[in-house]
Amino acid sequence: MRVLVFCHSHPDLQPGGTEVVARGLFRELRDRHGVEGLFLAAVTSQHRERRPGTLFQSTGRQPDELLVWLSHFDRYHLAQLDTWGMAELAPFVANFRPDVIHFHHLLYFGLETLDLVRRVAPQAKVVVTLHDFFAICPQEGQLLTADGRLCQGPTLDSCRRCFPGRGTTDLVLRELSVRGAFSGADLILSPSEFLKGRFVAAGWDAARFRVVRNGIPGGPSAPHRPLPPQGRRDRFGFFGHVNRFKGPMVALDASARLSKAGVAHELALHGGTAYQPDEFLTDFKAALEAAPDARHHGLYSAEDLPQRMAGVDWVVMPSIWWENAPLVAMEAFRHRRPVICGNVGGMAESVRDGVDGLHFPIGDGAALAATMRRAATEPGLWEALVANIRPPRFLDDAAAEHLAIYRDLLARPAAPPPAKADPLRGAAAEEVRRVRAG
Repeated sequence: MRVLVFCHSHPDLQPGGTEVVARGLFRELRDRHGVEGLFLAAVTSQHRERRPGTLFQSTGRQPDELLVWLSHFDRYHLAQLDTWGMAELAPFVANFRPDVIHFHHLLYFGLETLDLVRRVAPQAKVVVTLHDFFAICPQEGQLLTADGRLCQGPTLDSCRRCFPGRGTTDLVLRELSVRGAFSGADLILSPSEFLKGRFVAAGWDAARFRVVRNGIPGGPSAPHRPLPPQGRRDRFGFFGHVNRFKGPMVALDASARLSKAGVAHELALHGGTAYQPDEFLTDFKAALEAAPDARHHGLYSAEDLPQRMAGVDWVVMPSIWWENAPLVAMEAFRHRRPVICGNVGGMAESVRDGVDGLHFPIGDGAALAATMRRAATEPGLWEALVANIRPPRFLDDAAAEHLAIYRDLLARPAAPPPAKADPLRGAAAEEVRRVRAG
């Protein structure tokens, strides 16, 4: 089986959840199941300075992992305007003759690449995994309003409030372009029931989706910290990319409140701040200085994680957006640490309140402080939650399920060309109704 994987970046350059999942799955299929393939990671000058040469360049010593240099990407329309790059990508895909083409994101590659591979490799089955809401939300795929509130789903009115400079035509054309491109996919995978539900609520066909949970690499668990003399489990850890959406400001606000109230605790923030705007970095530094019991320990690698996890009792996941299938929760459960997280979306689906973790109202620093205080002071709570932690799904299981999906798709007879997306659904239908109503 020959599999071609597309991802919007490479974990060696940007170690986000999508990149880590996509590359880990690719290597597991290669090493454990003998799948032959290539991992193509889109890259721009934001991630790395382009070196002289072709569109395709190596990431290092892995001959089957390549960077694909593309430019002129329109994030709003998910459109790749680099026609020269597309012209070079087309024969590359055709000559590889993949059996399966798996997209893990369309950022930087664009909707055009989804159309292109269907034309130049008509024999291949095309799979798309949705790791966020970019396909239905041009607001960086977060389903957050411009002022930072949770959005229940795209409508013309709500999208116009987020993009006052965009007309109705832009909004409708974006939706039709996305639906049209995705009609060329044989299967859409969702790592969570919640994400699938958001797309179905936005008018996508539920029959085209399959929920397939992510997996993480196995390995030994970090030992628990010996119970200190005072008997308190009061060390909290934040893990992941330090950006606005992941909620480090909420965690620092909670820590500052606890310190002011005289509640002994420690908050360790683990993660890098690459590619963040100066305004956020200034605010983050100020919030860190205002929280005397918090420390930022910087970027870490997968190899560093067990040692850093060994220093905490609880993992705090204060994201201010819905999330989808957060790897942080899976890593916490691998190392048998209960998770404190927001009470919505993929977080609430991943962590069972009062069973293997605790929920708090999303984005509420005071509520998080109260939850952390309870976690540090309630006798027996930590032990009860730890006892209920179930092992997360590991990469070998996820790879086996993906392989079975690929084989099932390849065993199906060739389908007729997909019908065009119904132009009278979603935002387009809403606009037509407005016009007819006068």
